[in-house]
Amino acid sequence: MSNIPETGRTPRVQIRLVVIQILVLSLLGTLGGRLWYLQIRNGSEYAKEASGNHVQQVVQPAVRGEILDARGVPIADNETRLVVSASRTDLLKMKDDGKGVLTKLASVLGMKPQDVMGKVRLCDSKTPQPCWNGSPYQPIPITDEATPRQALQIRERSEDFPGITAEPEAVRRYPSPGEANTAQVLGYLSPVTDNEIEQAKDTDSPYLRSDQVGRSGLERQYDKALRGKAGVTRYEVDNLGRVIGKAKSDPAQAGSNLVTSIDARVQRVAEYELDNAMKIARTQFDDITGENYKADSGAVVVMEAKTGRIVAMASAPTYDPNVWVGGISAKDYQQLTGKGSDYPLLNRAIQGQSAPGSTFKVVSTAAAVEAGYSFDGNYPCTSSYSVGGQVFKNFEGENFGPISLGRALEVSCDTVFYGLADNEWKKDGGINPKKGQPKDYFYKAAHQFGLGKPTGIDLPNEVSGRVPDREWKQKYWEANKDSWCRTGKKDGDYVQKIAYENCLEGNKMREGDSINYSIGQGDTLLTPIQEAVIYSAISNGGTMWNPTIGKAVISADGKHVSEIKPKSHGKLPIDQKTRDVMEQALAGVVTRGTAAWKFGGWPQDKIALHAKTGTAEVYGKQTTSWLATYSKDYAVIMTIAQAGTGSGASGEAVHNIYDALYGVQKDGSIDKKKALLYTPQKDLPKIQADGSITAPKIEKYDPKADQAEGEGQQGMPTDNPSATVPTPNSTNRDTRRRTARPKKRRRILT
Repeated sequence: MSNIPETGRTPRVQIRLVVIQILVLSLLGTLGGRLWYLQIRNGSEYAKEASGNHVQQVVQPAVRGEILDARGVPIADNETRLVVSASRTDLLKMKDDGKGVLTKLASVLGMKPQDVMGKVRLCDSKTPQPCWNGSPYQPIPITDEATPRQALQIRERSEDFPGITAEPEAVRRYPSPGEANTAQVLGYLSPVTDNEIEQAKDTDSPYLRSDQVGRSGLERQYDKALRGKAGVTRYEVDNLGRVIGKAKSDPAQAGSNLVTSIDARVQRVAEYELDNAMKIARTQFDDITGENYKADSGAVVVMEAKTGRIVAMASAPTYDPNVWVGGISAKDYQQLTGKGSDYPLLNRAIQGQSAPGSTFKVVSTAAAVEAGYSFDGNYPCTSSYSVGGQVFKNFEGENFGPISLGRALEVSCDTVFYGLADNEWKKDGGINPKKGQPKDYFYKAAHQFGLGKPTGIDLPNEVSGRVPDREWKQKYWEANKDSWCRTGKKDGDYVQKIAYENCLEGNKMREGDSINYSIGQGDTLLTPIQEAVIYSAISNGGTMWNPTIGKAVISADGKHVSEIKPKSHGKLPIDQKTRDVMEQALAGVVTRGTAAWKFGGWPQDKIALHAKTGTAEVYGKQTTSWLATYSKDYAVIMTIAQAGTGSGASGEAVHNIYDALYGVQKDGSIDKKKALLYTPQKDLPKIQADGSITAPKIEKYDPKADQAEGEGQQGMPTDNPSATVPTPNSTNRDTRRRTARPKKRRRILT
């Protein structure tokens, strides 16, 4: 008899069937739960997302706001151009990655194929310019200078140019009114990157892939206001991409206009005079180095003394900011950033820092008075000052005998300040002061004058300068000790000896450090904008203003005006009496001191000018010219690297800037009708009912009549171009004056 059940199933088979049934039911339950989750609980959310698959967005870029000068003259605006763009996404779908299309496009545009292909490649750490640093999904502009005929060819033969468009677009323009370049102040634009889009997506100012964003200058500082908001039109399409309706439309909002305190007329004068002073300096022979001055870079700042508003700011060498519009070429990029360019993208008014030379003596004078020295006391102005085996010389061994601090400022006597700083160093305990002993009047004064930190100007990437106090020396020593100890030699050359000394005691405040510091040498670094703040404060009674360029943000329709009010960040550490006597001395610099030979004929009785000259030594280079000046209305600061003395290289140029501001004629008379800005501009430009701003006409600056006299004093101008000589990297650490140094590095005129 058989043991097999009637069903024909063994117990093992039955168990398997039960397990399978359980698994099937579990899967059905899971599937049902998931369907419930997707269709009922989150149904509306997914329905909304699914509907987006049938909506296409068309982005309408916002018109970027204009940047205007104080009178309403556009210094950055927009113009309509025919822009040819390429879709990288479409090109990559082709078998040859679009090389054939781009080659044909190059032929139509009259460009080299490699230049066109370079425009569409993506930027990375290994890819040189030109390249595209924006979103890879955004159309990439090939040129914004297409002719109507070229655009028509591309559009009519669209089958030959898949992924290529030719459309009229509003592009940025930097018109240089009256030939006022203003490049470093304005900055430039470039496409937004994917990383920037991601970072800004949850902010109140998100980016779209079509956006151009400011990369430097005012374009970057006020990018949010200038950029506006792009418009987005959403179209409903079927699965074939055909438009079946309009879903939603958000109109574009034009960016606001920025009114600045820059006066394009004064800006042009400042740029011309700086450039011309550099050209003239290159014709002058440097007795110390045995060659002509290189005059490779410089800056000038014109600032309202009572508000801190910037009227003009020029930096040399400079460049045309329009090279960035529509994408920069490899050649232009190399000229702006290559080793032989001298880096014209730098705004040397806020990013160029160097030893200030004798222009720093106003800080040392304030420190001496605070330390208890009488301003009118008698201090020996000897031909040299000896400390141990070192001899610190006065200019050409000049000896004025016992003089006051005021007279020391007028004739720029170094040895007076050497002695005062040395006395305070000894009172503070010398090289090994006891804890709590140093009062450091000279170093504290610099911090109280706002040095060692940015001024707060409304431009990005301002540098802070340097006050080489005890705290800085300790940190600097810790960072560089190993290198100094490795390269230093007790009996080596000058640099090796300095490294040897720094290895042993670079963290200590040495006697020579304090002596050099008192005249703005050694490790001290300042920027032109920091000097503008200091000398403006002396002019206005002691208030240190934050320098500002933006004056007001005005909406495109003109209905909303947001003024940018001047702000101060403190007072000078001097009382009114000290300020007054210091001002008298600085006026004496113009009438009988180191700048007098460059300001002959100036109507000092009608418009009092005050000045301090400076000639800063930088190891391995020619001397840097500094000239800091002010009137009751303006401060004008000029510096030129490797150009000679303060008054010699910069004096005539600064004189000419004041002539233009106040309308001073050759005979010393004043013609207010010819004055560019006899008093600072207070009112905003007039806004029309439609929001437009009427701009006055700008005439080109004609320096010939104003400079005929100056050419006789400084030498004839040449046809030399603006400086493009590379400036080697160095610091002012090695500018201490020693007997061991070559004779050619002696102290020269300040």
